[in-house]
Formats: sequence, structure tokens, C-alpha cells
Amino acid sequence: MGKPTGFLEFTRELPGKRDPQERVHDYKEFVERLPEKKLNEQSARCMNCGVPFCHNGCPLGNIIPEFNDAVYRNSWEEAYEILSATNNFPEFTGRICPAPCEAACVLGINQPAVTIEEIEKHIIEIAFDKGFVLPKKPNLRTGKKIAVIGSGPAGLAAAAQLNYAGHTVTVFERDDAPGGLLRYGIPDFKLEKWVIDRRIKLMEEEGIVFKCNANVGVNTSINDLLRESNAVVMAGGSTVPRNLNIEGRELSGAHFAMDFLKQQNKRVSHIPFTEAPILATGKHVVVIGGGDTGSDCVGTSNRQGAASVTQFELMPKPPEQRTAHMPWPQYPMLLKTTSSHEEGANRQWAVATKKFIGNDKGELVNLLIVDLEWKIGADGKMGGFEEVKGSEREIPCDLAFLAMGFLHPQQEGLINQMEVELDEKGNVRASEKNYQTNIQKVFTAGDMRRGQSLVVWAISEGRECARRVDEYLMGSSILESKDQSYLINI
Repeated sequence: MGKPTGFLEFTRELPGKRDPQERVHDYKEFVERLPEKKLNEQSARCMNCGVPFCHNGCPLGNIIPEFNDAVYRNSWEEAYEILSATNNFPEFTGRICPAPCEAACVLGINQPAVTIEEIEKHIIEIAFDKGFVLPKKPNLRTGKKIAVIGSGPAGLAAAAQLNYAGHTVTVFERDDAPGGLLRYGIPDFKLEKWVIDRRIKLMEEEGIVFKCNANVGVNTSINDLLRESNAVVMAGGSTVPRNLNIEGRELSGAHFAMDFLKQQNKRVSHIPFTEAPILATGKHVVVIGGGDTGSDCVGTSNRQGAASVTQFELMPKPPEQRTAHMPWPQYPMLLKTTSSHEEGANRQWAVATKKFIGNDKGELVNLLIVDLEWKIGADGKMGGFEEVKGSEREIPCDLAFLAMGFLHPQQEGLINQMEVELDEKGNVRASEKNYQTNIQKVFTAGDMRRGQSLVVWAISEGRECARRVDEYLMGSSILESKDQSYLINI
């Protein structure tokens, strides 16, 4: 490594952010850039450890120490080549990944981990600035046609890799623009949509065709797709949200989180929608669910001018530091304070919602909630819970967002008509070995196969699936697998 003593000389530093009271008045990204001197210092903290556990922590197998070393030497093109060898979209993961690589960083055992995610984002943005990011057009075309259904991170990664292998790739997207969850699930203040558009334009220049408003199984024929394609990749995501089937659920004002987020993303991008407006302006908002989707609802509600924002989590409050039950290098379930929480929210843990309460107009006005007491075993695992006697109470709530995760992919339309087998959770059945469904030429990847997960896992799935499709079509593959990433010779 460029500076073996760097971890002794420099501490972890993150970029500055615009003031919360300022940034809540717009939907622009607010994380600033680090100057190159600071990037040099942060990359110098990578400590030349004997076994880089960050490789294993990253679902993509990113070659992290090597790109850190290139950054330390200000060799930006080399850093970009190393990073892009394993990650098709570092501009996405550098913004929205929870950085499991940092949880596995060896330095993180007794010091703050290396700022891997920020270094990753800066590598790709500097690469774009310096003109290093160019279309990767294959030298030869194989004559094989691939249909990719879904343009979220898994579908985009599969399409990119299969195009690199020389196949002709068409991506079918049921929405009006490509991106899937990236475009309509993640607010602009975390991921501005020009970032997606920049990448889609590059992929089109590489020869990939995008067909939007193409809902396969509804307005696009599955039989035509199967007949005209040598292989099909299903990457439609996990889109059926978990519901809260309690009294009053039908009241106006109780919504799934993704309906709210998608509508606001369209509003920011000046895209028309036909649904009734969902606006938090002047309302008492309660977000039910403590994950990232819930946090996005918090940030969006604050920007819309909510009177108050409260976020409930069913589980107890997580610890701020690793416990004996979260040993390094496992990914720890720690208390996470997001940028949206910094902007203001009343966070409450171990709370259950028992009833939506409305007025005579059918409008939501209150919630009936209760505190929970969880049983925690000697191994640190959660057991059952009991309601705390006397803790039932009503709180004001004009708008409730259900952000409790997703169950499985939508089965009406594509999945049912394709007649692919499902697993016990309702996901499309396919092994990690070949990503192939019970229909020989049909493959699947991402949340549609593994269930709700991270964007970085979706990209990894798309890449691995593309390799299996390439092997199926050609007998072998020129595409590298994650397990071979450390052998890549840049």
C-alpha cells in the first residue's frame, strides 16, 4: 500500500452536508465533495491488512485495497478501472449502499473504518469529470438476443454484462422511464435522477435498447418475447408491500410508503400522475417501519412541510456499538441515524399500531398504539413480545405510511403467465448456481429471486445471472464471477 502508517496518522472524515434547515426546502443532493487532499488521506488509512475482509463484506467482491491504493497515488483512471471491473454502477452504490464492506474493515476492529463508500463515489464522479467513463461496446456480436424484464439495479447489471459479452439486449420496463427502484423508490435528495439518466444514456450508446411502458404480460406478449429471444432474464424486483391488516386500514390517509415516494419522485421530475395527491403538508405524519424506506418517508414529509413526523419501529432500540452477539466482521444491527432523521423526527421503538381511527368522513385522524416488551435470549436473539399493560394510547395522525418491507414480487401478469415455479416465500425459484428457472431459457435475478434486499446485492445478482446466461448460450463465459474478482488483472 502507498502509506502503511496512514491509519495511525489520519482519522476517519466524511464530507460536509448542507444544513438540515436549509436542505429540507429542496430535493437536491446535499452531501459535498471531499477535496483530493482529504481523499488522499482517507485512502491512506487502508492498512495493508493480510486478509482484506472488506472483499468478503462487499456483495460485489469489490477490490477495495487496490482502488484505495490508486486513490492514494492520485491515479484516478487506474482507480476507476479497478472499481468498474466489479461494479457496474458505483455512482448508485456510492450514494445509497449501507456499506457492509466498512462493517468488515479490519481497521474497524478498534478504530473507525476506512471511508470506503465515499471513496467509491468520488472515484466514479471524478472519472466522469475527467472523461474516463466511455461506452464499452463489444468488438463482436454473437447474434443471440436477450430480453431483460425490469430495469432496476439487477436488470441493468444483467443487461450491461450481457451486452459486454456481445449479445443483443433489450430491456423491458413497465414504467415510463428506466431505473425501477432507483428512479421511483429513492428520493432525489439521496439520488438525483440525472445520475440515472447519465448511466442509461451510456448504456444506450453501448447498444442496449430500452422499451418503456412495456408491461410484459399486460401490454407486451410473453409468447412473442419467448419466441424472439434466445434467453429471458426476469428482474422485476420484490414489489408487493407488507400490509397492516388492522381495524381502520381502509381509511383515507393510510398509504403504502412506496405510493407516497413514487408520487413525489414523479412530482419532482415533472412527470404527470393520475392518482389522488398524497401530501404531508400541515399534517401529523406517522411512519410505521424503521428501515430505509421509512427514513425516506421522513425526509420527504419534512420537505413537504408536515406539522409533525413520528416514526415507529416494532423492534427495540438497537445498540450504538457492537455487542458480544455482533462480532466483527459480521454486519452489525446498530442504531442508524440517517440524514432524514437529522432533519427532524420523533423516533420511537418497540411500538405496535393496533388501530387506525377515523372521523365520520372516513378520514384518518388518530392511531391507537401500545408499547411492547421484548424477550431477548442469552444468545442476543429476539424472542416473543408482550404488550405493556396500561401503555395503550391514541396519538394524532392525519397521514400514515406503511414502510414494513416487501413480501414478494407481483405474481399477477408476468409470473403467472410465464408459469415459473415459486419458492415457499413467493419468489421466483432459481438456484444461486445457475439462476435458471424451471423454464430452460428463462432466468431470474435480484429481489425477484432472493426477496427484498440491498441495491448492491441486486447488482451482484444481475452480474452473476448474466454470467450463467452467457454460459447457457455459449457453453462458457468471458464474464468474470464475483469469486474471481481478486484475480482480475487491471
